[in-house]
Amino acid sequence: MTRSPYWVALIVSLICAGLYVAGLASPAVDNLLAYRRSAIADGEWWRLISGNLLHTNQWHLLMNLAGLWVVLFLHHFHYHLKGLSALFLVLCLLEGIGLYLGYPQLLGYVGLSGMLHGLFAFGAVQDIVRKLRSGYLLLLGVIIKVGHEQLYGASNDVTAMIGARVATEAHLVGLICGLICALAVFIKLKFRHVKVSA
Repeated sequence: MTRSPYWVALIVSLICAGLYVAGLASPAVDNLLAYRRSAIADGEWWRLISGNLLHTNQWHLLMNLAGLWVVLFLHHFHYHLKGLSALFLVLCLLEGIGLYLGYPQLLGYVGLSGMLHGLFAFGAVQDIVRKLRSGYLLLLGVIIKVGHEQLYGASNDVTAMIGARVATEAHLVGLICGLICALAVFIKLKFRHVKVSA
């Protein structure tokens, strides 16, 4: 039980909820931790990761945390505590770096949704690697979703609910980062297999 990946979801949920409540009490929390391009350029690199943990309002928070639990429920059998913890941090960091390098016009961003798209894509690829046909459908589904958003934007209902523009750029970056991580793990396992066989 102590190695269950669900601990990651619980800890992330508590951190996000705690930061949201703290942000209501003091705007200094958001000012210190949110993804802000200008601040990152000035050396505040932690924002690349911490910006993923902040949310615009309670609906944004609840939607993202629900998404985290659903994604983990779908693919929990692929993970253990240590591996998922590392993957979560890497996806958050890559999300921030991807937005910084790929979208200089995006000045600010908060939320887990980009990372969640990466985690979903990573899990779908693990399904495929393990010969689960559902993985193909899940991967195709998230690619179609993200592609649709790039062409037509996000739902107006979601935009109204979270009280901010949905950063569809983050979803694309997250998807790409998830695929990169899945490829890296695949290559690592193949290399280890070849090494053992030799």
